[in-house]
Amino acid sequence: MTKYTKRQVSKLAIPGLLCAGLLSSCNNQKDGINELQQQVWQEPGNPDRHISLATAYARQGQSDEAFKAFAKALELDPERAQDIYPAMGAMAFNRGDFETALDYFSRSLEFSPGDSLRLYDIGNVYFKLERYDDASAYYLQAIDNSTAFEEAYYNLAVSYIRTGRNDDALKIYAWLQEKNNYLSVSLERHLYPENNKK
Repeated sequence: MTKYTKRQVSKLAIPGLLCAGLLSSCNNQKDGINELQQQVWQEPGNPDRHISLATAYARQGQSDEAFKAFAKALELDPERAQDIYPAMGAMAFNRGDFETALDYFSRSLEFSPGDSLRLYDIGNVYFKLERYDDASAYYLQAIDNSTAFEEAYYNLAVSYIRTGRNDDALKIYAWLQEKNNYLSVSLERHLYPENNKK
């Protein structure tokens, strides 16, 4: 039998406590979903209940169930589409279903054509589809509506690099050096990949 010192025992106890907290958290989230399912069962005509359940499913990575709950909320109250479409687009994007994500983000944009975040989301979809010119066009629109949107500038610069427009990317790089050091350092890795091979 192995004997442990008090110090070793305390070191072993910390990961155990962390795991216990994690398991407790998982049980709480499952309990939360069970409670939300009960609320939906009690009030099946309440779109807010379906949206809450969909959000909980999405947080748990259960996107199929989340999609169903969001779809039911839309069926009950089509006026909620402006709130639901971005969430459905984000879920589709996160699971790699970029065409579906594009559809939902585009539908969302119909409600608010100048929404910088939705324009950015569409740019990200086109970026993932390797349609960099389309991505650039949407990033530029997002920037036009929100000139301090640093992430949009960053993604625009990477799109420029992918299409051989390094001079344009360098201008953004210079701007980011003053605004956001983290993004400028990351962009530098795209601009000068030969420096990354150390």
